[in-house]
Amino acid sequence: IPKLLAQGDYKAIVETLLLPKGLGYGSKPKGLLLFHRYDKVERTALEEHFVEGALYARDSLGQVHLHFTISPEHQRDFESLVARVKDCYEEHYSVRYLVSFSQQEPATDTLALTPEGGLFRREDGSLLFRPGGHGSLIRNLNALDADIVFLDLYKGPTVMYKKYLGGVLVAIRDQVFGYLRQLDKGKVSHSQLEEMSVFMRDAFGIRLPEVLDDESLAPWLREKLNRPIRICGMVRNEGEPGGGPFVIRETDGSSSLQILESSQINMADEGQRQFFEAGQYFNPVDLVCSLRDWQGKPFDLERYVNPKTAFIAHKSQAGRELLALERPGLWNGAMHDWNTAFVEVPLETFNPVKEVNDLLRPEHQA
Repeated sequence: IPKLLAQGDYKAIVETLLLPKGLGYGSKPKGLLLFHRYDKVERTALEEHFVEGALYARDSLGQVHLHFTISPEHQRDFESLVARVKDCYEEHYSVRYLVSFSQQEPATDTLALTPEGGLFRREDGSLLFRPGGHGSLIRNLNALDADIVFLDLYKGPTVMYKKYLGGVLVAIRDQVFGYLRQLDKGKVSHSQLEEMSVFMRDAFGIRLPEVLDDESLAPWLREKLNRPIRICGMVRNEGEPGGGPFVIRETDGSSSLQILESSQINMADEGQRQFFEAGQYFNPVDLVCSLRDWQGKPFDLERYVNPKTAFIAHKSQAGRELLALERPGLWNGAMHDWNTAFVEVPLETFNPVKEVNDLLRPEHQA
């Protein structure tokens, strides 16, 4: 490469990097790219999940369940990589990996429109349907046979704080389950209802509507407590693009904690814009989730999606601009009615790679 650079032959370098005759990176998904180099080994992004899973997600039997949602055209390549590296990581970490795959359901695709609002058609006249955004993956999450799920990162501090977030989830969930057992027994005292209300406020930022009395409060609390739970790691806002934590008011007069993207804020409203710009925290999409109720039954996650949070995105197809309908975002509207807690984690646990130059950050260097 240095010789080609000196000769100005950049085309040969780019072709070798991107085309099938070389590394083929132009057509590979990010998970299959060589991501990090260590002293004696190089790892793809997929392999980093094998390492992280062994460090904080092994169960009492020494098993690590890993699930990847991928595009169907890449599944064979992912399966080939897993088959090639799985035994090595199992031996190194003394674990057993149980790896599964899913694909974003075509039924969640949405119809594309032209910038003028008409139907977008391909050159052959057929209508264009596009994937409905990462919010479509709530169906894939719903199909997992799991109770606690870590959603996705640089190890070291990341591993410690992943365990910490998991511990916070279990502690809060134990308290929620205890209250639900009390409510199901009936005859809950006024002081017990007050205790539950304070817990809802302090743990999940949920303030009660002012109109509730004891008779209506018990079923209201039961309905609010008996929902999926997510613990969201938050870092200090250093100017990264993306959403942040907010308190919002619901239609029944109560409040809740939500992760909001800029597209969900009316920037034309001066007050709303100031709220958004004054936010001191950023959402690095570091979530730990509980998907089962206190009796061990899985929640139907699609019940907790807020359809009003779908949005229109500006995209392109073959050089033509279009309007794309995106389903409520996975950690936004798709989890709107989950019980949510925000926990501050150090900035060093957040090291995104959204473009290739992000790999030049110190956290991704050997």
